[in-house]
Amino acid sequence: MEKEEQIMQTERWEMVELTFAGQETENPFLDTELKATFSCNEKEVIIRGFYDGEGKYKVRFMPDQVGEWSYRTMSNQPELDGQSGTISCVEQKKENHGPVYVADGTHFAYADGTPFYPFGTTAYAWIHQSEELQQQTLETLKGSPFNKIRMCVFPKYYEFNTDEPEIYPYEGEQTKLFSGAFDFSEWTVTESDFNFEVFNLEFFQRLDRQIQTLKELNIQVDLILFHPYDHWGFASMGKENDIRYLQYIIARLSAYSNIWWAMANEYDLMEMAKQKKKEDWEDLIQCVMEEDVYNHPISIHNWHHPPIHYFDSSHWYDHANLNISHVSIQHDVLFYIPSWLEKYNKPIMIDECRYEGNLSNGWGNMTAENMVKHFWEGVVQGAYVTHGETYIDEENVIWWSHGGKLKGKSQEKIAFLKEIIEEGEPKRLKPLGADSSHWELVAGISNDSYVLVYFRDSQPAFKILDFLPENVSFTGELIDTWNMTITPLEGRIDRGTRISLPQQPYLALRLYKEG
Repeated sequence: MEKEEQIMQTERWEMVELTFAGQETENPFLDTELKATFSCNEKEVIIRGFYDGEGKYKVRFMPDQVGEWSYRTMSNQPELDGQSGTISCVEQKKENHGPVYVADGTHFAYADGTPFYPFGTTAYAWIHQSEELQQQTLETLKGSPFNKIRMCVFPKYYEFNTDEPEIYPYEGEQTKLFSGAFDFSEWTVTESDFNFEVFNLEFFQRLDRQIQTLKELNIQVDLILFHPYDHWGFASMGKENDIRYLQYIIARLSAYSNIWWAMANEYDLMEMAKQKKKEDWEDLIQCVMEEDVYNHPISIHNWHHPPIHYFDSSHWYDHANLNISHVSIQHDVLFYIPSWLEKYNKPIMIDECRYEGNLSNGWGNMTAENMVKHFWEGVVQGAYVTHGETYIDEENVIWWSHGGKLKGKSQEKIAFLKEIIEEGEPKRLKPLGADSSHWELVAGISNDSYVLVYFRDSQPAFKILDFLPENVSFTGELIDTWNMTITPLEGRIDRGTRISLPQQPYLALRLYKEG
C-alpha cells in the first residue's frame, strides 16, 4: 500500500511533530527502531523517533534554515518505514530568536544573534510536586527576572524533600534503596522495583507540557539529566539503561529551542556513592553529542570545591573537554573568575554559590545582600550567576527544591541588574584586570567603551580610578545596587580621576566612553 506524503509548514526554530501509527508491540521502547532523515539543500540530519503510547510513534524536528525540508523514515516496522513528506520552513517571527549558543568565546547569544544573558534560578524538583504547586511555580516565574531554570528530570530525595512524587519516569513502584539517612558513604544500592526498559509516558508528557510552558515564558530549561539524591535506583541504572534513557529523552526534548543539557548535578558525589564510575561520563556525554543534532549547550556540575588554590581542581570535571560548551561551577568565592575564564576560555556559570535562605545548613542561609553581591561580582567580571532560595516555612515548601512562591529580597535587585545589562548595546564584559591593590572591587570592560566597577561590600569615601584604560575619557553614573538608584556623575572621568563616594556598601560605577 502506497504511503501518503505529509506536507507541513512551520517557522524556523519551531518544533514540528510527526506522528505515525505503528504496531504496539510487547515493549515498543525496545522492539521498535525509528529514525527519520531530514534534508534541505546540502544539509542532512538524522533524528531518532520515540514511542508515545497507543500505537503512536513520533519524530520531532526543529528546522534551523528557511526552505523546503524533505524527510523519510527508516524503521524495522513496515508500517513506519518509508514514510515521507515535506516541511516548508518560513522566516521566524520577530520574538522567536531560536536556541541559545555560546557566542564571543565566553558569552551566549540566541541563534539569530540576539545576546542572551543568563539570569537563572534553581528549583530542582518542582515538576515532581502537586499540580497546584507546579502552577504556582509557573506564576512566580512569570513575574520574576529569571530567564533560565535548573531543574531535574528524576525526583529528588534529600533534606526537606522526602515526599514521594505522584508519578515516576519509569513503570514500577517505589522502593527505598539505601541506609544511612543522607550519609552518602553508607549508601547501599539494591535491585529496583522499577522497570528501566519501560518509560512512564504520563510522566514524560507532563514534562513536555512544562517545558513548552517555560518556552512560552522565554525561560531556558537547564535540564539536569542525572543526580545523586536518589532512593529509587534512577542514579544507578547501569550504562545500558542510562544510554537508552538519554536517547529517549533527547528524541523527545531536543527539538524544543529552550533546552540545555546538564549532565549531572554534583557528578563527583555520584562517583562517591558508587552510582557512576568516572569513566562513565565520557560515554554519556558522547551519547548526548551524537543524539542531539541541534548542539544545545551542555555542562556538568561539581560538588567538591577545589582546595583554596584554584589550580588544584582535581575534584572537577575537565571543562576543557571540547564537548562541554560552558563551565558549570559550585563555588562561592568568585575572586577566581578571571582565572577560570583564562583557563577554560568558555562561559563561566556559577550555578551554585549557596542559597538565600534561613536553613541551619551553611549552604542554605545566605543573606539577600550577599546573593545580590554574588550576582554583581560575577556579571561585572564576565561570568553569570544562578539564584537559589531556601527559606523554610510551616509547610516545608522551599523554592530551591519544590518551587512555589519566592519569599526573599534578592530577586528584585537581580531584576535591576538584569535591566542594566540588557539595555543598550550588547555587553561582552571581561575582567578589567585591576591589580591586587584593588581587592575590594571588581571591574569589567566591554569593547573598550563601557566599564562597570563594583565595590562589593566595601565602603570607601572616595576612589582613585587608576585602573581605567589610558587615553580614554568617560562619563559616568553612580549606582546603588541595593536601593536600585542611578545618579549621574559630574565631569569627565579619566584614568587617575578621584571619585567621591557615599561611604556605603554595594555601590557600582557605570562608565561610558565619552562621545
